[in-house]
Amino acid sequence: MKKIVLFVIGLLFLLGFASAYQVNIDAPKSLSLGKPLIVTGTTTLGIGTPMDVVLYSQLTTTTEIARKIVYVQSDSSFKTYFDTTNLKKGTYKVEVPASGLGSSSENMRIIQLIDRADEIYLSSLSRQTFNGKIYIAGTIKGEENSGVQIEILGPSNFVFGPSYVNTDNSGSFSADISITGPGEYEVSFTDAKGYIGTRTITIGGGTAAGATPVITATKSTVFSAHAKASRDSPAYFIVRTAIGPVVLHTSSSIDWVIEYVDANGVLHMENNQGAQNPERAEFIGTGKIVYVKVYPYKYSDNSEAFLYAENVNSVAVSPTVPAPFAATAPQTPTETPQSPL
Repeated sequence: MKKIVLFVIGLLFLLGFASAYQVNIDAPKSLSLGKPLIVTGTTTLGIGTPMDVVLYSQLTTTTEIARKIVYVQSDSSFKTYFDTTNLKKGTYKVEVPASGLGSSSENMRIIQLIDRADEIYLSSLSRQTFNGKIYIAGTIKGEENSGVQIEILGPSNFVFGPSYVNTDNSGSFSADISITGPGEYEVSFTDAKGYIGTRTITIGGGTAAGATPVITATKSTVFSAHAKASRDSPAYFIVRTAIGPVVLHTSSSIDWVIEYVDANGVLHMENNQGAQNPERAEFIGTGKIVYVKVYPYKYSDNSEAFLYAENVNSVAVSPTVPAPFAATAPQTPTETPQSPL
């Protein structure tokens, strides 16, 4: 009888040991607002297993901010991104909520989001009269005898930089930059520590000398491109945006996922419509290239992915995996995807 009891206890121990699995995630301890929060991890779960990665705010109480679904790759890893552009500075955490984890699992990380916007002071006017140039001047804390990188986006596909501007022994800088006409100009500042912030300067006045007035059409042209796509082999597109609101959407009948990397390098994901309606993404175009990835949510779907775009200059299928997506290009599963946790 004693041997039977010991055998049962041992069996229960082995079953409990076998049922425990490992999940370990990693994320930066601190990050500047506006930069993508990259979460990576490894697990002993099978290839293709879906898992939730959740971002929580802990400013006052713990509140869920965003949730992403990741799939275990062939090397047992997973990776996802969270956009921090519209968040507030403070304490956040990312977590893979799960039960039955092994004792050595680390499924949660604390992150401090830092707002660097107050590190830069602009002494130049936020509203200026058009004279062929935009004047930018100010001071950056902690950047004495160093420098700052400036990039400007403006109307009519105007782009300047990125260009390096020196700072003096007080951290001050100034620059006169030629522009093409009146309008709103978005000026972004970056230093060796990373992204600092963006300021808007409005240039008023008449039409630039020699410029031909442009009449905006009441209905924008819709560009499109298509390519075969599956969960393991997404379709990649190159979208040359115009200035202003851009709308991307897919066809319906399949639950599509749209991922895109904006002009600031921030990755966004849209998967809200299901199979009944086209998946949709909206953002403000800056006249730069935006890379887009489209794939079906289900592993069982394999179909032609159509991408339609409004207020863009062109849409084309990318012949290779664009660099912003190269690190997350999916591996071909060698096992049947398991059920969700």
